[in-house]
Amino acid sequence: MGLLNGKVAIITGAGNGLGAAYARAFGAEGAKVLVNDLGGARDGSGGSIGPAQQVVDDITAAGGEAVANGNDVSTMEGGQAIFDQAMKQWGRVDILVNNAGILRDETFHKGSEANWDLVMKVHLKGTYCCTKPVFEWMRANGGGTIVNTSSTSGLLGNFGQSNYGAAKGGIYGLTRVLAIEGRKYGIKVMCMSPSALTRMTEDLPRYRELAEAEDGFPVAGLPDTIAQSMVYMCSDLCGMDKSGKVMHVGRPGIAELKVVRSDGWEPDYAYSAQDIADREAQIFFPD
Repeated sequence: MGLLNGKVAIITGAGNGLGAAYARAFGAEGAKVLVNDLGGARDGSGGSIGPAQQVVDDITAAGGEAVANGNDVSTMEGGQAIFDQAMKQWGRVDILVNNAGILRDETFHKGSEANWDLVMKVHLKGTYCCTKPVFEWMRANGGGTIVNTSSTSGLLGNFGQSNYGAAKGGIYGLTRVLAIEGRKYGIKVMCMSPSALTRMTEDLPRYRELAEAEDGFPVAGLPDTIAQSMVYMCSDLCGMDKSGKVMHVGRPGIAELKVVRSDGWEPDYAYSAQDIADREAQIFFPD
């Protein structure tokens, strides 16, 4: 018996890379999968439903059940249409994986408003648009699982990715809030922070060097391997006590990422700026 037998899953950005690996793994575990993808380049340009349909064909050829969807995740109309298609096809939604994304990398001082807006629209607003109808349905129908995609670029920072990092940081914040709001309705909301070799990362120097190494790219960072972590997060193996958590998965392995607070200093008087400077060792973590 598959870990996701009888579940209905929506996966956005599932025509290539990680999303396609998730969709195939879900199909193999018994889920019915709506494969959403615009079919564009990694910067969001162009597009056709062809890649999504190819993934659907792969799933059905292996004995699974899936349908393709080419709606735009970054609009409320698109998010609603994605949900509506799953409901029309199968009558329920048990899992939503918000994976769709684009890259428009540029240093902040050279960056354009247009690229900022587009990256925010696809990543952060796209997560909102797809989650809104699903979350409302799950809230009224016994719960479900939502996994959003964040990144170390948003949680830790990365040179040249101010637009991407800001969007991914926003997705982390949204995840934390939805985990709190959804808990009493049985909605588990988590974040995946993947580090994978895909068309989104293949030309980045550190990824290219690993891919070209004698041993090849670490297996832990390949999409089919990472997909097993997504299966875990969306299955009953992963309980409600994990809601709100962020799993970093890929190279070099699997770990939880979280915001932590130092022991700090608790003043009992109206302190000065100099008092803060005098107690920096108590307030800040060491570098």
